[in-house]
Amino acid sequence: MRVEIWSDIACPWCYVGKARFEKALEAFPHRDQVEVVHRSFELDPGRAKGDIQPVITMLTKKYGMSAAQAQAGEENLGAQAAAEGLDYRTEGRDHGNTFDMHRLLHLAKARGRQDELIQLFYRANFAEERSVFSEGDERLVELAVAAGLDADEVRKVLADPEAYADDVRADEREAAQLGANGVPFFVLDRTYGVSGAQPAEVFEQALTQAWGDRSPLTLIDQGDAHACGPDGCAVPQH
Repeated sequence: MRVEIWSDIACPWCYVGKARFEKALEAFPHRDQVEVVHRSFELDPGRAKGDIQPVITMLTKKYGMSAAQAQAGEENLGAQAAAEGLDYRTEGRDHGNTFDMHRLLHLAKARGRQDELIQLFYRANFAEERSVFSEGDERLVELAVAAGLDADEVRKVLADPEAYADDVRADEREAAQLGANGVPFFVLDRTYGVSGAQPAEVFEQALTQAWGDRSPLTLIDQGDAHACGPDGCAVPQH
């Protein structure tokens, strides 16, 4: 079974939702047969790469709330994260464009290190003092290398704005086609969708239902067709 997760590194509920989903997956009896794929979704795609500002400032401008309301929201998110065993800095974080991180996540997918990298990106953005935005490309290189990627290859991708750009845009188009207008958005076997950072129990139910509803293979038998198996290949007798 395949689970696709549309998310953004700048999305705190994606950070929390990933932990809740993984808690459900850990308890799922068929977890070893579940493939998880992370897909791209930008919450702020129009933001220029160099446009970096404090999270509280971004929230007040984008949602028209007061600084006190924005800070209260961050405190609530910190408590939600802590309940899942996650560290979360409620003050001092910044916000910026995540397109390059999504491009690197597609590189990581091609190298089999996608989950490792997205987890490092999340932790760096939400729990660590060093910024994933203001420190430039070398911060992303450092995190990518920690996830198991080659530093030179990572720098080459970052230096080429077209590298994996089409993959990011394709994910975003697909999200729109599936009706996802926010993240996190979980799609199970292209049959069930779960929107938001739901409790682990909801993910457990979704996994169980999706697994049970998988269509069994229908075999079309046209008689004695020739085939190869563990014991060799059948040879027609004339």
